[in-house]
Amino acid sequence: MSDDASPRPGGASPGTGGAAPGALGDLRVVEMGQLLAGPFCGQLLGDFGAEVVKVEPPGAGDPMREWGREKPHGQSLWWPILARNKKSVTLNLRTPEGQALARRLIAGADVLVENFRPGTLERWGLAPEVLHADNPRLIITRVTGYGQDGPYAPRAGFGSIGEAMGGIRYVTGDPDRPPSRAGISLGDELAGTFAALGTLVALHARHRTGRGQIVDSALYEAVLAMMESLIPEWEIAGYQRERTGSVLPNVAPSNVYPTKDGPVLIAANRDTIWRRLAALMGRPELADDERYATHGARGANAGELDDLIAAWTADQESSALLELLHENGIPAGLTYRARDMLADPHYKAREAIIRMAHPDFGDFPMQGVFPKLSDTPGEVRTVGPSLGQHNAEVYGALGLTTEEIAALAATGTI
Repeated sequence: MSDDASPRPGGASPGTGGAAPGALGDLRVVEMGQLLAGPFCGQLLGDFGAEVVKVEPPGAGDPMREWGREKPHGQSLWWPILARNKKSVTLNLRTPEGQALARRLIAGADVLVENFRPGTLERWGLAPEVLHADNPRLIITRVTGYGQDGPYAPRAGFGSIGEAMGGIRYVTGDPDRPPSRAGISLGDELAGTFAALGTLVALHARHRTGRGQIVDSALYEAVLAMMESLIPEWEIAGYQRERTGSVLPNVAPSNVYPTKDGPVLIAANRDTIWRRLAALMGRPELADDERYATHGARGANAGELDDLIAAWTADQESSALLELLHENGIPAGLTYRARDMLADPHYKAREAIIRMAHPDFGDFPMQGVFPKLSDTPGEVRTVGPSLGQHNAEVYGALGLTTEEIAALAATGTI
């Protein structure tokens, strides 16, 4: 958070009452880079009030403007979410004029988020030491595939490669098939989440030291951080985790079970919960059966236990079964799709999905801001902006006249 009274690019000065609402309302972020990992970090910071100025190449902008399977009106349905709460300016960072303007913009920021390949900022004359000479308090958050150093640092890094190298691809999917993708850009978004966490930690440290620092978020390391005890399992126990499909190894019952109208997830692996489930099935004696009485025994006999439960669930309607399970304190649920989320009363009650007005799509649904804070909650203030929508506002706040902005546009600098 900003501790001085320097002008905000495109906003009010801190301490004047003009800061945006939200916990990070006095935070100024310049977001460079494109696609997903760095911009997701910017999205998270913007969700909690930070002013995020997104720098995009003139003409084309961030390729995420074009991404997504479905594109009504020829536009991405992803962009309004990823770029929400951000301001868009165009700037050619490959020219001396663009680099000079970037330095002016970054000099008034608290945070720079970038996800170029290591060495790119340095080639453009925007190395951390240069930026820190202009702005010693600057947090420089760098998101890459492999980090800023090490033998792989120069390599191009995409989410799929980081997921594979970080370990999650190998353990995802069914055991009789090749490793599977999770269905979302998990690696990129994990790297962006860790980048946002690192940014906030660095800002907290700045309150004590008065200095900025570099946050180095590597995609493969963000994935690795989620891999639980996979490493010591191999080195100490000699166990290699493998793909197990829907089964949680050695934990039972915890699986997907059939009903008349679709599968239901049931997780009754604790002794007390398993005892309640056995009684509900009309088989209370199973809770004391030596094959199922303990956590270890159930894990060892998970296959036959799953068969017993499946035989009980198969003749029931999913809604009636779920109601029965919930009434008896047994964790259970459906595998939701978008249509299920939109219809769910709990989603509605917690406003997990919100709606924003979009200039082309009209009523635009998207996920809300998480986690929820009791006193300073985040909010979505705007959908993703059009390319260069805030050029006049942001560059005008740097002191450029209308004529100067027009001249920069004419030369392709912005």
